[in-house]
Amino acid sequence: MKNYFILFFMIIGVSVLSQENRPNILFIMSDDHAYQAISAYSDKLIQTPNIDKIAEEGILFSNACVTNSICAPSRATILTGKFSHLNGKVDNIFPFDTTQMTFPQLFQKAGYQTAMFGKLHFGNNPKGFDDFLILPGQGHYINPKFIGKEKDTIISGYVTDIITDLTLNWFKKKRNKDKPFLMMYLHKAPHRAWWPSPEKFAEFYEKEFPLPETLFDDYSNRSSASSSAEMNIFKHMQLMQDNKVYPQTIQEMGEMVKDITYTGENREIRKAGAWEFNYPFKRANKDQEEKYRKTLDKISFDFKSKWPHMSDQEKTIWKYQRYMQDYLATISSVDDNVGRVLDYLKDNGLENNTIVIYTSDQGFYLGEHGWFDKRFIYNESFKIPLLIRWPNKIVPGITNDEMVQNLDFAQTFLEAAKIKSPKDMQGKSLIPLLLGENRKWKRDAVYYHYYEFPSVHMVKRHYGIVSKEYKLVHYYYDINEWEFFDRKTDPNELVNVYNEPKYQIALSKMKKKLVKLRKIYKDSDELSQKYIY
Repeated sequence: MKNYFILFFMIIGVSVLSQENRPNILFIMSDDHAYQAISAYSDKLIQTPNIDKIAEEGILFSNACVTNSICAPSRATILTGKFSHLNGKVDNIFPFDTTQMTFPQLFQKAGYQTAMFGKLHFGNNPKGFDDFLILPGQGHYINPKFIGKEKDTIISGYVTDIITDLTLNWFKKKRNKDKPFLMMYLHKAPHRAWWPSPEKFAEFYEKEFPLPETLFDDYSNRSSASSSAEMNIFKHMQLMQDNKVYPQTIQEMGEMVKDITYTGENREIRKAGAWEFNYPFKRANKDQEEKYRKTLDKISFDFKSKWPHMSDQEKTIWKYQRYMQDYLATISSVDDNVGRVLDYLKDNGLENNTIVIYTSDQGFYLGEHGWFDKRFIYNESFKIPLLIRWPNKIVPGITNDEMVQNLDFAQTFLEAAKIKSPKDMQGKSLIPLLLGENRKWKRDAVYYHYYEFPSVHMVKRHYGIVSKEYKLVHYYYDINEWEFFDRKTDPNELVNVYNEPKYQIALSKMKKKLVKLRKIYKDSDELSQKYIY
């Protein structure tokens, strides 16, 4: 009998030890944060010391990417570990099937305390969370409304600061110290229309940024999809909503701005409607309004004095600078706030047993190819920042160039937490790469599929396969065109070599791999028809 008691307590002891050793997970994700705007990847545009710290103390992935470069589908893929065609969230229009199992539900069932604060983007009642406050849809930058588990609330202040305050408040007042936690800390920034805090707005308006090499891309030698897309900085970026020029200034100038042609979603200069939708004064109090007004006055004064004398090229550059000033200013706030959370972990003894992940729901164009926005399989929107810190597990300061995707996140987190993953998840756990066991990683190419057309920005539907060396893309639905890029010799993806003789052997191999991957991931032309509007 004595031996039975010893065995019983040994089992209980092992169980308790196992619970204690399970790592906490802090998942930090921003919206539309381009890898080019993180100084761990490139310091040409901005310094992000706090985000960089995650890479310095962990691993940076240089070939991390998405399965579908658009907000809600990316988030659905992360939660389910399944491609868009299987989880059903192929775009921002089709609904998400809430009966599907998500990895936070599995964490909750396994005894983790779970919480989410910030931007989910779809659904108002996320499953698997003990506590949450999320923005409705896109949410607002100024004095935002939040949807809660028990009640909704409006909180005064700047959204990036508020989301961080909510996260830190949970750590301080609600965290159960007897349980490991899964915290999803999700920023709205730097999503369009890129409203910084008043202080960052003023600071960054005084800055000037280097131009991307391909700002004046003419889209030659590629498919018609590039030239027909409606996200060109000169043609499609709105002077009011995006560049923050007063509507009355536009009206006063009249004929002087007629040479700007808005097409597609912007078929005319929208005045009160689109402007007021993102205009902070609609939500700001008098003190906030006064702080914004100082910089807004400068913008409109400078615009009125310079614009009439500019060439089209100079106007493109002016709009690009305005775009970068605001976009990067919002990221500066994200970096400051990430620092607050990392400091809390360190100061409260949570650093060593917490996996910290920083990523974005997709990449973004910062003037490359003359564009803003995302959607294409081209690098700037296809690739994402991915930095992971796991003390005593990941060797600090390493870089990995394997082809990994947001599809892999769920299974990675589940394996780290010693939770069994469902059989229908389609990703691969990144744990071998995190632990330096690269020989166990067998994937040599990834699959991509974008669906949202015809719609905003008019990016054609396409799917493709990407390896370290090549990228093969098929545009379908209303056109039937192919592109093939040599990623090594043409990193800017300017030359389509699909018809060049010397690439035909490599092209044939990639086409065969594409067919194989589509079969493995259960995608098909027939299934695509299900998601035609």
